[in-house]
Amino acid sequence: MIPSLRQAYNAAFSEEKYNEFINGIHADWPGQLDFRVAETPVFVPASLKNKLIEAGESFIDVIVGPHYKAKTQHSIPPGQFVPNENEHTSFLAIDFAVCKDENGELTPQLIELQGFPSVFGFQTYVTEKFRQHFPIPEEYSNYFGGVTNQTEYIAKLKEVIVGSENPENVILLEIYPDRQKTRVDFAVTEAFLGVKAVCYTQINKIGRRLFYEKDGREVQIKRIYNRLIFDDLTNFPDLEPTFELTDDLEVTWVGHPNWFFRISKYTLPYLQSPYVPDTHFLSEYSDNFPEDLENYVLKPLFSFAGSGVKIHVTPQDIAEIIDPENWILQRKVTYEPVIQAPDGMVKCEIRMLYVWEDKAPRPQLLTSLSRLSRGEMIGVRFNKDFTWVGGTTCFFQP
Repeated sequence: MIPSLRQAYNAAFSEEKYNEFINGIHADWPGQLDFRVAETPVFVPASLKNKLIEAGESFIDVIVGPHYKAKTQHSIPPGQFVPNENEHTSFLAIDFAVCKDENGELTPQLIELQGFPSVFGFQTYVTEKFRQHFPIPEEYSNYFGGVTNQTEYIAKLKEVIVGSENPENVILLEIYPDRQKTRVDFAVTEAFLGVKAVCYTQINKIGRRLFYEKDGREVQIKRIYNRLIFDDLTNFPDLEPTFELTDDLEVTWVGHPNWFFRISKYTLPYLQSPYVPDTHFLSEYSDNFPEDLENYVLKPLFSFAGSGVKIHVTPQDIAEIIDPENWILQRKVTYEPVIQAPDGMVKCEIRMLYVWEDKAPRPQLLTSLSRLSRGEMIGVRFNKDFTWVGGTTCFFQP
């Protein structure tokens, strides 16, 4: 997106350098990298950066509004309300498609937002790895909010995730973390913060307290950096944990499960902005659906990683839905191919990542990530056998 940097990067690129880069990640984290890292970062011009920030802040204005929790109370499915909810989410991730407006200028369009953490640990690691292997101008950064380097970034993460606790009393909660696609992030998080990933099935409940085993000791869990979502638990119906997420526990959730639902696709119809495509709950339409359904995407509210999304909507698809209040119809956005690869142009999605410290008035923009695609959608299954696609980082023009 910045022609001079793109030309310099592509001229310096080689498959040999890329393989050295990827092999370096595998050497640092053996057996952990289980998703594709793209051949290039994204160089974001200042004009687009400013629009991304402006859009994010306008959405945050809605989230910090006085009636937001009341409006989103019904976003939490029956039987999945978790006690001891804090006043706000600890994390915010906002996904934007990079598009062009009617004047031909680059502009972001909201795809989704989540009150849930992303790969905060791996993202700073891979950003610095790009710097080691490829020509990245020093003044271009992936950090925000006064953070200027990895040391300051890790310190900020530690404030949010560990707080004042001993790191061994803080866990990253997942279901079978050693099988997850994002397990490299768990490994990096443990290395940077001392916070271990613990499986939901390996936790012992005594009264209202939770414990896990470490070095032959029972260690009390005081804070949970939550990476587990209810949707995942439905894939493992035979689990026999000692506690339910909905139990009243003597623990602090960092990333409380309720906020996964409150800040989600459920929020999209409440956002009115030039950066938000027209979005409505399916239940709002009655029978007056748009005639041009081919220009819309049908999304289930309570799904993750694109599961259940219908990108070629038909009247039959809508007729088969028995719970329209749990679906949204969103006007499609046109991703602009903006990344010049050696063999063509590539589409780009940018995720802006925020942390929100306890009692802070607003979340703080901390970093970002990007995903490159040549397929119909952003995601692994739509980009098999392509190159210059996958997860990557952004470097923003100062």
